[in-house]
Amino acid sequence: MTPVQLSDLFARVRKNRPLVHHITNYVTVNDCANITICAGGAPIMADAIEEVAEMTGIVGALVLNIGTLNKVQIASMIAAGRKANELKIPVILDPVGAGATRFRTDTARRLLAELEITILKGNAGEIGVLAGADGKVRGVDSAGLTGDPVAVAKEFALSDGLTVVVSGATDIVTDGRRVLLVENGHPMMGGISGTGCMAASVTGACAAESKDPVLAAAAALAALGIAGERAATGARGPYSFKVALFDELAGLTPAVLKSSAKIRSV
Repeated sequence: MTPVQLSDLFARVRKNRPLVHHITNYVTVNDCANITICAGGAPIMADAIEEVAEMTGIVGALVLNIGTLNKVQIASMIAAGRKANELKIPVILDPVGAGATRFRTDTARRLLAELEITILKGNAGEIGVLAGADGKVRGVDSAGLTGDPVAVAKEFALSDGLTVVVSGATDIVTDGRRVLLVENGHPMMGGISGTGCMAASVTGACAAESKDPVLAAAAALAALGIAGERAATGARGPYSFKVALFDELAGLTPAVLKSSAKIRSV
């Protein structure tokens, strides 16, 4: 992956404004919609079982987020996911809180088993639980995993045939063969709710415009991370930071992404 590939992908997102369908949680749904717009995409937030498959048929990517999970939502996720798989539309799964309860863990595993997930994006605890690496979560926050997170993510990606993203101070992106570390970001991003959910939304916008999910995930994380770095410079606290985060991503150019992305291969 080269800086030119990053900037070219981001430019396509800005130009084509891909539709990104979300079935997500009610805590961060508005933030996810707006961050998608700031990234250059167009959000659709629809979870009614009567329309999810039809809606998925017109979009460029599908984002599934189990943050406020219920049985009706699960049925909608399965229906939308099957339609996306039929049409070869990328599916991004954010298994929020997997490991906190049996219901969340079993649902995340069911989605992985019944759908072809393109990108699985979670924190170290969530990924550790789903990979069988003794991951630990506290509510919806990570308490880490046992072993080397890069090795765990790489093995999980290979065994399940998907791209795994482990979010953290340094984000890990791997398809089991390639491993990229994304080092953009700022500690203030962990001081507000929803940055992980928003990262999945930006990933959806990038995945809609790329056939390479590793590139798409790395570009999305770098873009959001750069916006976070810039937002932190003038922030007086969590809320002013949040507002600035949206502004900075909206104003981010492909050239700045190309020059400021901190991505290395290992």
